[in-house]
Amino acid sequence: MTFKPRRSCLYMPGINERAMNKARSLPADVIIFDLEDAVAPDAKAVARESVCAQLEQGGYGRRELVVRINALETPWGRDDLAQFSDLELAAICVPKVERPEQIKAIEQAMDELGYSKSCGIWPMAETPTGVLSQRDILAASERIDALLMGTSDLARDLRLSRSAERSGLLHALSHCVLAARERGIDVLDGVHLNIKDAEGFRKQCLQGRELGFDGKTLIHPAQVEPCNELFSPSADEVERAGRLLEAWNTARAEGKGVAVLDGQLIEILHVEEAQRLLAVAEEIEARQVD
Repeated sequence: MTFKPRRSCLYMPGINERAMNKARSLPADVIIFDLEDAVAPDAKAVARESVCAQLEQGGYGRRELVVRINALETPWGRDDLAQFSDLELAAICVPKVERPEQIKAIEQAMDELGYSKSCGIWPMAETPTGVLSQRDILAASERIDALLMGTSDLARDLRLSRSAERSGLLHALSHCVLAARERGIDVLDGVHLNIKDAEGFRKQCLQGRELGFDGKTLIHPAQVEPCNELFSPSADEVERAGRLLEAWNTARAEGKGVAVLDGQLIEILHVEEAQRLLAVAEEIEARQVD
């Protein structure tokens, strides 16, 4: 199995050509070309063409490329989806998903338009209904391989005050992590809107990792490098994962029924996590070389 690092997922306004050009040189794992919130209604068609031109031009290296379309229920959603069917994308990001039927409609439209089976669907959890429905939503399509949190809209709907600790969001965040892990997919934390608050951003990244998130969605290039650092496996974690696999393989070669590392019994779940961590670390290193 291939494990892709999705530490930093940077939103790029689909109407901003300068920003999309700059994204080719940024160390973000994922670029999300945004046709929804970042684009005014009268600029939707222009942004769609602009994003398409950028994707056709290429030059984004190993970065996963995702397009956040407008919902199918809007006047622009179906045109958005039709625009990118022939291009190589990692996924289509779908905003404000609240029902499995929305995912099924996206999947049907993608199949009819001839999208590659390798192109995923990334739903966003942005409303109370969406959060509570995640188990059913994530089960609606095999194309789903990541879930994104839309914490700004969710905090507004929950009538939360701004809090660095995000205490009012913790239940919703953990609920979505649980739903994603049940399906074996990645889950990405929401954005930090104050781009000048470096310390608050750092604390939010650490909190997100503690909650189980694989990475974070971002709104500014300055957030990419600290996000990558905080969501990367540490040197100690990589070293221990290597020793764990060595102990496991040695025990099996010697015909032993159990393996032990630093006094801890090793089970298959530890082996699988060590393999995942090392695969992610290897891919991160390859991207740094590129």
